[in-house]
Amino acid sequence: MRTIVFDIETANTFPTLARSDIGRLELALVAIYDSETDAYTSYVKEELPALWPILERAELLVGFNSDTFDIPLLDRYYPGDLTKIPSLDLLVEVQKVLGRRIRLQSLAEATLGKSKKGSGLESVEWWKEGLVDKVREYCIEDVRITKELYDYARENKKLRYKDLSEVRDIKLEVGSWKKRGGQTALTHTLPL
Repeated sequence: MRTIVFDIETANTFPTLARSDIGRLELALVAIYDSETDAYTSYVKEELPALWPILERAELLVGFNSDTFDIPLLDRYYPGDLTKIPSLDLLVEVQKVLGRRIRLQSLAEATLGKSKKGSGLESVEWWKEGLVDKVREYCIEDVRITKELYDYARENKKLRYKDLSEVRDIKLEVGSWKKRGGQTALTHTLPL
């Protein structure tokens, strides 16, 4: 099954705290891991036409906070409809069990013993300063963490997080994850 793990970074921040302002955000770049090539790549806005055929042939998109942030924002640039491609949002899966959201940093520390290399707000500042390679590196690292969490969850049927000073397990029903993907979800918007 061709799985694309992805993350996006923006060129600006929310003008207000309202999530309805997502339409005012501008895409800086997208980073992906492609299970077919076993490679990490990234694409600035001008390079997105090279990304579309990869997404067109994906059987599953995997992200973190992707259902309400990454997919809707990226879909503004996509000539088709990204919501037609089966997806898995790890944050949604965690929230189903815990009843609340957990930061990627907390999951990475407790599950993988790693820390993120920055924050989305820092990424916006780097972008504004013209540090495109630093934004690429940061975004690819977030994709790497998301992929490792996805792999860990599939293998162990759980993720871990810190609750104050105690590390706790989040038991996940990963059996349904395979059923989401499995067939290429061509949206037939691009020439083949």
